[in-house]
Amino acid sequence: MSETPTEDNLPARLSANGSSPALDALPGLMRIAATSWVRTAEWGVVAGLKTGRRLLRAATNPQSAVELAQGMATASGVVADLAKAVASGVSIPQAVVEVSASLGGGAAKSGESSVPVRPRGGPTPTSPRSLREQGEQLLMRSRDVWNNETGHPAYERILSELAPDEGRILMLLLHGGPQPAVDVRTGGPIGAVSSNLVAPGLNMIGPRAGVRYLDQVPSYLNNLFRLGLIWFSREQLRDPLEYQVVEAQPDVLSAMHSVRFHKIVRRSIHLTPFGEDFCRTCLTSEKEDLAALPEHQAPHDLD
Repeated sequence: MSETPTEDNLPARLSANGSSPALDALPGLMRIAATSWVRTAEWGVVAGLKTGRRLLRAATNPQSAVELAQGMATASGVVADLAKAVASGVSIPQAVVEVSASLGGGAAKSGESSVPVRPRGGPTPTSPRSLREQGEQLLMRSRDVWNNETGHPAYERILSELAPDEGRILMLLLHGGPQPAVDVRTGGPIGAVSSNLVAPGLNMIGPRAGVRYLDQVPSYLNNLFRLGLIWFSREQLRDPLEYQVVEAQPDVLSAMHSVRFHKIVRRSIHLTPFGEDFCRTCLTSEKEDLAALPEHQAPHDLD
């Protein structure tokens, strides 16, 4: 015979009146749901007002417009990362943790996103794999018999690293040929044994090229040498008359008079073969007769 149910032997999931505790908690759940809905609605209104104010600022302030666009781009990137993680089988909580950890930008301030936009896809430009891939592409182009690339790939970068005055100097060397330069050293009986350098590389390249800043000519020449466009030869030019005007310049005379005994060492400044090709490719017109341009010596005594 079955036992009559009493309050003492009712199942734990049933109360004395035969109802479930979950059913008894319904009013409380409804209150929580209602409170959450009210708070969500309140947050939506406040966020809408803040967004409206940000849009108004963006319409009148270019900086605010840029910040708003960056915030929207960052938000879309975060949503895309979350969707990608969930689609790959990661649980939503774990996806949120992983995306939050990867951002590492800290909490947003004043309702604006402070999370930087992260680059996505592929190795970094400086990674060994990327460099190897670039090398493979280079060799593939070298084997391509139909490749008709003209001009060295470095020319574009070199143009961005040249000052306007340096362009004038290159044109002088291209059309005027190698330029004379002199060193002033100590001379006399002692100078025959041990000569000291007084003033090196004095020249008239600045005035002849018509540069704007004459005092920057030594820096210009150093930069052109750094880029591999010119070189400084120890040999003098064939025509000695080229040096007469240089040796009569005030800076040369001042260096000569600064010591009791002096001597002049004649040198020259040339375009390198790389510099000649750069000037012919980038600084001359298509109609110019390149065969009529003066010749320059190739570097041979750079040590």
